[in-house]
Amino acid sequence: MTAQDIIRQLHLAPHPEGGYYRETYRSAQTLETADGQTRHVSTAIYYLLENEDKSHFHRIKSDELWFFHQGQALEIILLTDGQPTRIVLGSNFANGELPQAVIPANTWFAAHLPQRTSYALVSCAVAPGFDFVDFELAERAALTHEFPQWPELVEQFT
Repeated sequence: MTAQDIIRQLHLAPHPEGGYYRETYRSAQTLETADGQTRHVSTAIYYLLENEDKSHFHRIKSDELWFFHQGQALEIILLTDGQPTRIVLGSNFANGELPQAVIPANTWFAAHLPQRTSYALVSCAVAPGFDFVDFELAERAALTHEFPQWPELVEQFT
């Protein structure tokens, strides 16, 4: 299947951070977060990047788990303590690729296909559950100010 076939078959729509997605799960149970907000216990989505697509730097207020399904390896870049951390999701374990990764709450992160061809299909699960109120897309100037040692990386993913 091509990326466009998968987008059609799974009924994916454009995501504000880049790529395509569809929510597949939202728990019926809710909880109160430390800041007094009500959130579903967990949520999950399909997420697909193809070719030159990228997930621009963003952060959310919950932990996020990424699970690789198929396609090309996907690189996730996290900015923590002023240092970028790179995680490669994929199925070539001998090459250091991982089938899943955890993005801690409130961490700036982005993703792309290093080869910039084909596609990667993953799932993302968020706990406490995702709410767009908790989603922050990075602004280039502010992120450059926060991480002045990485201007090229910030420019590439904002």
